[in-house]
Amino acid sequence: MSENLEIEFKTLLSKKEFSHTVDYFQLNENHFFTQVNHYFDSDDFQLKKRKIGLRVRILPNNAEITLKIPEKVGLLEINDALSFEEAQTIVQSATFPDHGNVYKKLLTLGINKDDLRLIGSLTTKRAEKKLPQGLLALDESWYNEQHDFELELEVDDAAVGRKNFLSLLNTLNLKECPSPNKIQRMMLSSKKKN
Repeated sequence: MSENLEIEFKTLLSKKEFSHTVDYFQLNENHFFTQVNHYFDSDDFQLKKRKIGLRVRILPNNAEITLKIPEKVGLLEINDALSFEEAQTIVQSATFPDHGNVYKKLLTLGINKDDLRLIGSLTTKRAEKKLPQGLLALDESWYNEQHDFELELEVDDAAVGRKNFLSLLNTLNLKECPSPNKIQRMMLSSKKKN
């Protein structure tokens, strides 16, 4: 289990800007890996109403469940490692474990794990690169017949990180295009679809 404060800045990119950034950092297919995020909430969107996100992420070598809770600065991330079997059980039947730090936090928040259901999934091809400014992530994502590109910079300090993020965009000759986070984009696209 880990609990940490996530502070990140992000911008949507066009396909051309994404390719330019991949070239700038000399990334190739070997630098990318695929992750699938499965998002959960109750029928009455108890988590969404509190701007909380709950996901099961399946990576090439491991899986995890993450609860993201807004803080004054950034998001408090609560993670528990999962086996592939546990992750598949949650995704297929919305049967959540009754142990672990995510479970305990859901209890504290008054959220019944049995009320949760799968609300959507998003697949991302990601490359990460450690920079002096923080951890850079370049994402290409697919969800609900949507396809987008995104640059994220995860930092330790919000004020310094913001300056570094804007400086990085300037270096790459990119304009900031703020966007909702992945769960919000996935949910907005599913509304358009229905």
